[in-house]
Amino acid sequence: MQYTLKRLIDVHPELAAELKKRCYSINGCCATVHRDLGPFLNEYMYQEALQILLDEQCIPYQREYYFAITYHSKLIQHKHYVDFLIENDIILECKAVEKLIPDHRQQLWNYMRLTRKSIGILYNFASPMDQAEHYYLDTKDGMMYMF
Repeated sequence: MQYTLKRLIDVHPELAAELKKRCYSINGCCATVHRDLGPFLNEYMYQEALQILLDEQCIPYQREYYFAITYHSKLIQHKHYVDFLIENDIILECKAVEKLIPDHRQQLWNYMRLTRKSIGILYNFASPMDQAEHYYLDTKDGMMYMF
């Protein structure tokens, strides 16, 4: 499914501000892990470090959150996981790549759509500078926004 992205601040500025507040501590944890470990490590190292920091910060999460997909009322047997489900409604997808590409965004957007979770963060730990993207899926009308 292809999305036409809009900026949430242009359409719903109050919601954009609220979502930024909700993601603030998560962004802080990601930035701390990135700063402490540095770039160019394995994705799983960042995920484990992030798990430690989320625990220390008492931020509720599920690592490798499993979700099921049905097709024509039948369960697809392949297991599907997101890296982190935080506070039961924020998907955090971690990458350790040279740069984020459209395939990474599409993967996050598909996870958001299939789990019906409206907030998604795509964080790249491998780049020398922090690289994070934030998305909001309006599950009522199917529109995807960046914030």
